[in-house]
Amino acid sequence: MYSIQRFFILITVLCLLAGCTAGPSNSNTANVQPAAASPSPSPSPTTSETASVQVTLPLLDALLTDEKFVGQLKSKLKVTDDQVTELKRVSSAEIDRLRASNAEDLEGNASDARTRASEQLRTILGDEKSRELTTLVSDYWSKGDVAEGSNDKNRPQMLPGPNAVPKDTRVVVNIPAYRMDLFQDGSLVKSYKVGIGYPEFPLPQGLRKATQIIFNPTWTPPDSPWVEKMKNVSAGETVKAGDKNNPLGPIKIPIGLPSLIHGGKSPAKIGKFASHGCVGLTNEQIKDFAAQLARASNTNEVSGETIASYLKDKERTQTVKLNQTVPVELRYETIVLEDGKLHIYKDVYAQDTNTEENLRQVLSAQGVRLEDLTEQQRTEVLNALNAMSTNPTASPSPSPSASPDKKTAKTKKPAKPSNEIVIDLSGVSALAQKGYPAPVDLDTGSGPQRSTKKNTHH
Repeated sequence: MYSIQRFFILITVLCLLAGCTAGPSNSNTANVQPAAASPSPSPSPTTSETASVQVTLPLLDALLTDEKFVGQLKSKLKVTDDQVTELKRVSSAEIDRLRASNAEDLEGNASDARTRASEQLRTILGDEKSRELTTLVSDYWSKGDVAEGSNDKNRPQMLPGPNAVPKDTRVVVNIPAYRMDLFQDGSLVKSYKVGIGYPEFPLPQGLRKATQIIFNPTWTPPDSPWVEKMKNVSAGETVKAGDKNNPLGPIKIPIGLPSLIHGGKSPAKIGKFASHGCVGLTNEQIKDFAAQLARASNTNEVSGETIASYLKDKERTQTVKLNQTVPVELRYETIVLEDGKLHIYKDVYAQDTNTEENLRQVLSAQGVRLEDLTEQQRTEVLNALNAMSTNPTASPSPSPSASPDKKTAKTKKPAKPSNEIVIDLSGVSALAQKGYPAPVDLDTGSGPQRSTKKNTHH
């Protein structure tokens, strides 16, 4: 029991600055990619119930606090005590490095995080055992807290195909789009802009589930050197809800280790890297989402009025079980066809997903080939993929309509792209009003905005 409690406490290392903390765990089906110095192309569409998370030293640091996981390292991989000690040392040192340098606040270091993990694992374990370790992590992570050998045939599945639209009640988070959607019986009822995990502490991918809402959550600081530097906080103590030192906000919704959907974020963190393995919302967003989630799960005892009453007494933590388990899909789709418009998002976790192959899969799901687009559309789309790729080339293909003035072309620098490029393909009849639905009542964290679309997708 002690080891499990210690795991729950120390896993908050993954989430502290974002306000995340480990809550009651749920089964999850997230899988883990082998650590690699340079990521291989992986399809944006997810076609199975599992997907990938990045193997980083911070993630390994959390798992190494679980004695059951360490036991499997020793029994299945024949890892020695000295090797376990060294794995703990290097993963802990990585945590301290991040805390000291605020490296988790820097963008564009996802590849570096995987490279450091891969190099350290190979140095300590060798090539073969390094690969075996990532396989073990994959298996262990996919089971979550589900007992070994159990097989729940009724558990929900990841939706097949790219840009899949739910026909049931579920939450869909598209990580590179910084977007979370709540569907009820196949209809999109509410959209939120969210904060995601830093590249060093990536938001896991795959299928999770929400079973409860916790109001006024407490927080327990982990036993780690950086906690000693904090004022008015000691490792192992219980920080009450509402305390300025509690980073969770008024509500948290566990969706399986190490992740939560929770409040506590400033509006400036929404639509950016903001957490350590969690979906971050502002306090007003999480209140609204809790009410919407309760309504979608037929948890009628929770309403805006009851939420207000729960939160009034900040020192009283209350847990409400949802009347219906709600699947939570954590997707990584950088190419999304949305109502006839192609959205290409920045490859924030450097997974090499902005490829022509993945583009073709997205178009093919709607019965369209890349060759069906005009030459100008193809050029525009391929240039956008290049601009949003992990390693864009210096000289993207010119548009057919570009000016023939070579001197101008040489001196004019392309505008630096934001996190998203949108290309209107509604002129292609087969794509008009097709694809994933546009946001409904989008809440950007600075206040709700009017929807440009009604919830007509079923």
